[in-house]
Amino acid sequence: VLELTQVGENDSVIVMTHEPNWLLDWYWNGSTGKNVSHLICDYLNGRCKLRMAGDLHHYMRHSVIPSEKPAHVQHLLVNGCGGAFLHPTHVFRNFNKFYGTSYECKATYPSYDDSSRIALGNILKFRKKNWQFDFIGGIIYFILVFSMFPQCNLNHILKVDSLSGRLNSFFGTMWSAFLYMLEHSYVSLAGYVVLIIVSLLFVPSKVSRKRQAIIGVLHVSAHMAAALILMLLMELGVEMCIRHRLLATSGYHTLYKWYRSIESEHFPDPTGLRARIERWTFGLYPACIKYLMSAFDIPEVMAVTRSTICKKGFTSLSRGSAIIYYASVFLYFWVFSTPIVSLIFGSYLYICINWLHIHFDEAFSSLRIANYKAFTRFHITQDSDLEVFTLAVDKVPKEWELDHAWDDEPKPPLQMSHLRRFPSKWRAASSPDPLSTVRIVDHFVIQRIVPSQATSS
Repeated sequence: VLELTQVGENDSVIVMTHEPNWLLDWYWNGSTGKNVSHLICDYLNGRCKLRMAGDLHHYMRHSVIPSEKPAHVQHLLVNGCGGAFLHPTHVFRNFNKFYGTSYECKATYPSYDDSSRIALGNILKFRKKNWQFDFIGGIIYFILVFSMFPQCNLNHILKVDSLSGRLNSFFGTMWSAFLYMLEHSYVSLAGYVVLIIVSLLFVPSKVSRKRQAIIGVLHVSAHMAAALILMLLMELGVEMCIRHRLLATSGYHTLYKWYRSIESEHFPDPTGLRARIERWTFGLYPACIKYLMSAFDIPEVMAVTRSTICKKGFTSLSRGSAIIYYASVFLYFWVFSTPIVSLIFGSYLYICINWLHIHFDEAFSSLRIANYKAFTRFHITQDSDLEVFTLAVDKVPKEWELDHAWDDEPKPPLQMSHLRRFPSKWRAASSPDPLSTVRIVDHFVIQRIVPSQATSS
């Protein structure tokens, strides 16, 4: 606890807090840290020369712009570069006022341009960094179009000769499928409504409710359009295979029938051994092979069932056949949809972070950037001024190993580690070596208040 009676009139104070509320309050339009503000503004009276905080995983320093109005805090410094991932700096570019005093940014790490460029990774690397997202993303897309399988009337798209005509027919069919979902579907409509609600709640409260609604609806619309396009493309592919007699030519178990024909041709059974094995296993011998081959012949099962539905309707299918049909459709649709859902969501984060300056936490935590590490050190000069250094490493080695030189070096009692030749027991096992790449990204001096100057002023 700070006892103000021990702080002299000419002393300088450093205030350290967990969060940089000067940045976060500006960003979220909030007001936090009232006790700290009361301490700085009402008791320290300009003696707070430096405010420090972490929490945001980047480095930024703002210094007061000289003016006739006295400043409560001279420098505002945030350094959270030891965090597990990186936070952007460019979303805080417009911060310039705190406690009614104007500030200017003196140093950022990474720079505004680098921070904006790093955000592009949401488009290029989101799926690679967050491959677990594929599981839920593919399921969501399948739920959105579940009620629209199969599309039986697609001949009008294939009959048109011109490209523009096919595109018009394609998007017209897509719009009709969307209207069908709104009017007749249960599963897909429920998934669509839930996705809208989640998307609206996902938009940060920083923006107005109107902008929240616009951003959320546009986000859902992009996913819905992509799911419908993928569904129609998949159905068109199956339809073309059926029309060219590549699928659904001889009913179910086509692969098994081909296997039996090859077996009887090249491996004759004059003694009737296969028939006896079938009797001994109560029919399991051919049945296991038949259904195992059906599991590997999913396109045929999907095409045959689709043809049956289009000719006789869903009522002609048993519950088991319907489950098998939707399971086979899901397997292929999931594979097709997972790259698209990651691309759209990554693009959404990129647009939000670079253009709308929202989702700064989600957009950069998804990239899982372990680089851009920095730490701040103080040095008191002979004149009692305080030098502040911030050292940074752009790229961090991914592998480390024990440094045997550290074990061999004599260690006198109570010797500080930084005075040793080998201060750390660990060294980089992969490039780059931080000892050769470390650099100073910021340096400034807080001058000591001279009593005579303070009295004269």
